[in-house]
Amino acid sequence: MESSTRGYISQSIDLSLTPPKTPELKTTKAVFHNWPEPETEPEVDRGEQGGSHSFGNDGIHGTQEPPFALSVQEALLLHGPKQPYTHIINQPIPQPENDREMLVAIEAIGLNPIDWKAPDFGFGLPTLPCISGRDLAGKVVKPARAASRFKVGDTVSNFTMNVRWRLISKVMGISTDYRDSRKSAYQQYAIVSDFNACKLPPHLSSKEAAPLGVAFIAAALGLGICLGLNFESCNDNIRGPDIFRTVRCMSQDSLPQDIRSECFKSIRENERIKSGDWIAIWGGSSATGCCAVQLAKLAGLKVIAIIDVARSGERMLKHGADLLVDRIDTDRAVSIVRNVTRGKLRFGLDTRGKESAGLLAQAMQVGDESGLRAHVVGLTGVPKIPTAGIAYHSVPIKLFHEAPRVGDEMMLWLETLLAQKSIETPDIEVAEGGLRGINRALDRLRNGSVNGPRIVVPLAQAA
Repeated sequence: MESSTRGYISQSIDLSLTPPKTPELKTTKAVFHNWPEPETEPEVDRGEQGGSHSFGNDGIHGTQEPPFALSVQEALLLHGPKQPYTHIINQPIPQPENDREMLVAIEAIGLNPIDWKAPDFGFGLPTLPCISGRDLAGKVVKPARAASRFKVGDTVSNFTMNVRWRLISKVMGISTDYRDSRKSAYQQYAIVSDFNACKLPPHLSSKEAAPLGVAFIAAALGLGICLGLNFESCNDNIRGPDIFRTVRCMSQDSLPQDIRSECFKSIRENERIKSGDWIAIWGGSSATGCCAVQLAKLAGLKVIAIIDVARSGERMLKHGADLLVDRIDTDRAVSIVRNVTRGKLRFGLDTRGKESAGLLAQAMQVGDESGLRAHVVGLTGVPKIPTAGIAYHSVPIKLFHEAPRVGDEMMLWLETLLAQKSIETPDIEVAEGGLRGINRALDRLRNGSVNGPRIVVPLAQAA
């Protein structure tokens, strides 16, 4: 049953294919930016020189592409826990329900561990049947009705060169709102809120970008909200937002009750992590761990990555980690971290589970005479038994889709990082077969045969 906080997990099986609706958008102060120009690709114009112009909604009329007219699509449905996804060919194409939603033709899907863990273990499932998938990339086919930096494939003619340019908004869509199947990735077309979408630079393909989204959001929120890292400390050309301050200036009532404590009370102002501090990241070679290492370094932190050094050491050095510690011997790993930081480590982020989060806590400074607590962020769980002097944190992932201003700030920064090539996307392994091949690809994640690269599934409509 859904609670008043909207933090429920339903196990009911509903035969309706009507997906749950997105929560109403919160009213926020408009954010103004100098939007980048859209990506362009030339297309020969065989019409007469001096043809008409078409600039979409810019008020200049001319030849335009026909409106999007499809009504059904292929999709994967999950009908119940411990079941494979079912391929169907007549799923209704979702429609925008507010001025900031747009329709995206999916070109590539990034697979996440949660995509098989949720059905296998029966958690994080909305009303069934549902569509899953969190990471996608593709092309806008219906733009948001509100003023937006995203455009559909408009066509304009250039008088002097007699060349027609097709304006293409290639985007990465990040679906943290698992209860809204309209936004899920396991379908040909998905709804993406413009504040949850990142415009891709010309050098980055949909396949390369697809697996980055959720990993980036989890890392940025874990560092920025849970630990209070101010990304304004990055270099001028890639300076990011202070999302900690953005959220602390918001009304608590504007956010779901189940994330208010983490967003507003979990860390005090004088405890915030800052440039020059040490942070230890256990599981730093995962997609989220790699993002966390890179963002931490950009903000001036000193980073210890606790990983399987033989398997992932070279890649982590590329991402800028200051020290690699082998996690195979956990007691030795804890001892090394304590010695290197001289027993004064106050910040850690774990991507593996509550056991390793507890090990990370053992490497922390406790009982400091300053009275400052140590802080551990657990992406997949934290110890149930409290540890004196240590605050455990869970990433408030739904903040990304519940607070449009936060989403806007994070996506604009990610666009800058990608355009400047200041963040690396995960290594990928392409799995063929389109939607029908996803069950096979998830089986490979289940049995552990994929370690390191993220699996990406291209769809047939990809350019």
